[in-house]
Amino acid sequence: MKFFRYLTLVIALGTSVTMLFSQSKEKFEQPILITSAGQSADVTLAASLCKKAGLNARAINRATAADVKDAKTLMIVPGFSSKGLGAAGISREQEMDRVKEVIAAAVKQKMKIFVLHIGGKPRRGVQSDDFNKVCAEASQAMIVVKAGNEDNFFSAIAASKKIGITVVEKIAEAIKPLEAACTKN
Repeated sequence: MKFFRYLTLVIALGTSVTMLFSQSKEKFEQPILITSAGQSADVTLAASLCKKAGLNARAINRATAADVKDAKTLMIVPGFSSKGLGAAGISREQEMDRVKEVIAAAVKQKMKIFVLHIGGKPRRGVQSDDFNKVCAEASQAMIVVKAGNEDNFFSAIAASKKIGITVVEKIAEAIKPLEAACTKN
């Protein structure tokens, strides 16, 4: 019996979090430019989620400030990957500089920024959190997988900056909040 009460509570909390986000006044226009911040493979998964949500989105792992001009929303998928940086042939510092330039270009264009943190615990910690912080603080909304927010890292940033945040249990649960946040073309 306790299990069913717990399950009902989990379902109710999950639904209310999604509803809070979908009632947010922030709406994100399409097309969406998706880029990585830290060169993790999560950007490919983010593009897949956007496709399943029926969104007009294009992923460029190493997007530049010039790529921003063709989009109406910048979606950043933060999370450090040494393997990804090695494959891209860039240093951690070069990647951080690129991310800051892309954010600055989006801000200059008055473009909304959306953070999608789906890497969970492996995309947190010393190597990832400076990417996570820069991106989260620049955003107007975030969707975060619960395993990546166990210490309320993203929730604290959202509260201090008054940023809409949705915390989902599983990556696949990000589809509905994505649909709710993005205006249909």
